[in-house]
Amino acid sequence: MRLALAQIDPLVGDLRGNGARILTACREAASAGAELVLTPELSLWGYPPRDLLLRASLVQRQGEELDRLAASLPAELTVLVGVVEPVEDAGVPGLYNSLALVEPGQWRFVARKRLLPTYDVFDEQRYFRSGTSAAVLELVRSGRPWRLGLTICEDLWVDEQLQGHRLAGADPIAALLPHRLDLLLNLSASPFGQEKVALRQTLASRAARRLGCPVVYVNQVGGNDELVFDGVSFVVDGEGTLVARLPCAREALGFWDAARDQASAIAPLPERLEQIFRVLVLGVRDYAGKCGFQRALLGLSGGIDSALVAVIAAAALGPEQVRVLRMPSPWSSAGSLSDATALIERLHLPSSTLPIAALMDSFDTVLTPALGEAPRGITAENLQSRIRGTLLMALANQEGRLLLSTGNKSELAVGYCTLYGDMNGGLAVIGDLYKSTVFALCAWLDSPAAGPCRRDLGLPECGELVGRAIRDKPPSAELRPDQRDSDSLPDYAVLDPLLKAYIEELRTPEQLIAAGTDAALAERVHRLLRLAEFKRRQAAPLLKVSARAFGSGWRMPIAAR
Repeated sequence: MRLALAQIDPLVGDLRGNGARILTACREAASAGAELVLTPELSLWGYPPRDLLLRASLVQRQGEELDRLAASLPAELTVLVGVVEPVEDAGVPGLYNSLALVEPGQWRFVARKRLLPTYDVFDEQRYFRSGTSAAVLELVRSGRPWRLGLTICEDLWVDEQLQGHRLAGADPIAALLPHRLDLLLNLSASPFGQEKVALRQTLASRAARRLGCPVVYVNQVGGNDELVFDGVSFVVDGEGTLVARLPCAREALGFWDAARDQASAIAPLPERLEQIFRVLVLGVRDYAGKCGFQRALLGLSGGIDSALVAVIAAAALGPEQVRVLRMPSPWSSAGSLSDATALIERLHLPSSTLPIAALMDSFDTVLTPALGEAPRGITAENLQSRIRGTLLMALANQEGRLLLSTGNKSELAVGYCTLYGDMNGGLAVIGDLYKSTVFALCAWLDSPAAGPCRRDLGLPECGELVGRAIRDKPPSAELRPDQRDSDSLPDYAVLDPLLKAYIEELRTPEQLIAAGTDAALAERVHRLLRLAEFKRRQAAPLLKVSARAFGSGWRMPIAAR
């Protein structure tokens, strides 16, 4: 039996468009001799559909689209499609997360997801009921019967020792042991995580050895709001050895012949920093395109954060579609201005320069009578940021561009950012990258190792992109003379590990102090993290790449002690 792995990029809620995308993959698969096409979890809806699942009219439309797909399917081809299945009673939740087997002229539900994640960014128990039994599909293909075990995403995540935790409930893999399977299929929508790509394959390999059969894993690809799905679908044989793999961060249609059970095309897996870069580029491209934007805008300061965002945006949309603004103040250094100019020339970006000194004077003149003195300190610094934010929003509105926020996770964590200023924007591109990761990613981008990736994404293959002058510059917001980030914050080499411990590892100040962290430092960073919650609640959506990001998976109260 020849299988086709359809690693597709659906648009959430676009049942008609997603159905057409599945049909296109099926026609290509049929022309290549495939007999069974596999698509990701909820592939007809796009994952995650969230409260669109509460619209009864969309659920009804699903049946119409499945009918349309069945009527158009190439002869002798079968496809597994991720769908929702209405329950037969009036209880709530009223749906199953299911798979439909679509054949020429007919379709039927064949599997229900058993483990429903309700942690981090997942909220499936809000919408779905759990399946209660193992799903086994028997097909006759290539003149022989095949017994296929069907699982959906989390159903594979049952190895507590490997994962560190697992959902309470059934073990869907154990439930399949008595069925003596020929293949285990897992159709997934698993968002990118820096450790997850390898972990998925390890989980599949262990399942293959438990069941004594190959495992075929098909993952969604593409960006949907804050989540970016990396794809990297694969097949492991009955001993858990990798025999096929699809590429990272792009749509692909792969093939594997189950009867021969031998190695197929194995796409190379990028190293960690390249994975992050490709995922961020995909996230920007899909967020912009799926929201109806072709062009973007950002403020370019000459610092490393805005430089990285400019490179990502140029790779995602094309440099001609990315306009940058330089908005120097009296405190902007000559080095920052020249570094920004050099980056603009390297990337061939459209740009404008709007000095803000006159606007700063105007605000001082208007506010002085009410304040009894000229704005000073943090008030004056925030006014500069808000002047820039207003200029950026004006151009974004006038030209119909997506404004990209350039703040990083370290700043967002401790509140080193300004509401209605540098936080303005429709997407926080690097809002889930710690500052130390920003430096590491920029160093990789400027290294020869990044050349093939840069060429693949339409960037200059050789020479610096970010530039050593930007990478070596001490971080500074330049909102007052000779300002450095280190005036207000610990060095990022010290700060970032503490932030990761608090945010991603859920550790307490007491635990860090017991492990040797200076008590005053541990308490100070924890306090900054807690007090900045009201800012994060008003921040632009960000692209999640870490184990825990400041998005839908972060649900801390603002008023708390």
